[in-house]
Amino acid sequence: MDRLQAIQVFVQVVESSNFIRAAERLGLSATAVSRQVAELEKHLQSRLLQRTLRRKSITDSGRTFYESSVKILAELDEAEREVGQEAAEPRGTIRLTTSVNFGTRQVTPAIASFLARHAQVKFDVSLSDRIVDIIEEGFDLAIRIGRTGAQNLVARKLGEARLVLCASPAYIARHGAPATPEDLARQNCLTYEYALRDAWTFRDAAGRERTVRVAGSLNSNNGDLNAAAAVQGVGIALEPDFIVDSELKSGKLVPVLESFEAPASPIYAVYPSRRFLPAKVRAFVDFLVERFTGTNARA
Repeated sequence: MDRLQAIQVFVQVVESSNFIRAAERLGLSATAVSRQVAELEKHLQSRLLQRTLRRKSITDSGRTFYESSVKILAELDEAEREVGQEAAEPRGTIRLTTSVNFGTRQVTPAIASFLARHAQVKFDVSLSDRIVDIIEEGFDLAIRIGRTGAQNLVARKLGEARLVLCASPAYIARHGAPATPEDLARQNCLTYEYALRDAWTFRDAAGRERTVRVAGSLNSNNGDLNAAAAVQGVGIALEPDFIVDSELKSGKLVPVLESFEAPASPIYAVYPSRRFLPAKVRAFVDFLVERFTGTNARA
C-alpha cells in the first residue's frame, strides 16, 4: 500500500462526502477508492468510515485521523514548494569547513562576493587544518588543498596553490643558502603537520623530481606560524604563496632554490555526492570554480 496515496484518497472521500465523487476528482474508480480506504483502515486497525457505495459517515477515529492528515498534507505541500524554490534559487545555510589560512585569506572574500549575489544564503564556517570527516560531522562542503580525504567524496578542482621555499635574509646570512634540494637535509626546515612533514619534492629544469628528507626544530599544524617563524630567522619554510606573498614582496622572506620548483598543490571543493546536490552548494561550488580555475590561489 502506498500510505501517502491512501491518506490523500481518504481525505478526498471525507471532503467529497461521497465515494463516487471522490473517485471522479481523483481520476480513479470507486472500487479503487474503496479499496484504498479499506487498506488504510487495515493498516491502522481502526474503522475510519461507516459507508455504503454512495454515502459515508465518519467515525470518531476517522475524524481525528482526518484532521491530522489534512495538516500532514498541507505541511508536505509547503515542504515541496520550499524545496522547489531552493532548486531554482539558492537559499538556506551552507555548512563549510576549510583550513585556517586559506579560509581567512581566500574563502572569506569569496563568501562575501557570493552573499552579495545570493541574499537567501547563509554560511556556517568551521576553520580547521585537520581533514574533517564532512559526512560524520554534517558539513555540506569542504575546501581542501592537496589531499581530498575519503574516497567516497566528490572532489572538484578549483585551482592550484604554488609552493614557495623561503627563508629570512638573516637566516641565509647565518647558515648560507642551499644550492640543491639535497642541501636541505643539512638545514633547519620548518615542517607542517598535515603535509610535507618528512620529505619535500622539487623538479629541476629538466622536469626530473628530486625528493629530500627534511627535519628541523619546529613542526606545527599552522602555516602562518611557520611563516612567522621563518621571518624571525628560525629556519627554511615551504609555504603556499597565498601565505607568504606579502612577506616576499616586503623582503622579510626571500625565495630559496629558485631554479627548482615544488609541485603545486591542487585546491578542491569536496562534497558527499553529485546526486541531489542542494542548489545552494552547487551554486557556491560553481562560483568558486569561476573564481579560481585557471589561476593560482591568489585569484
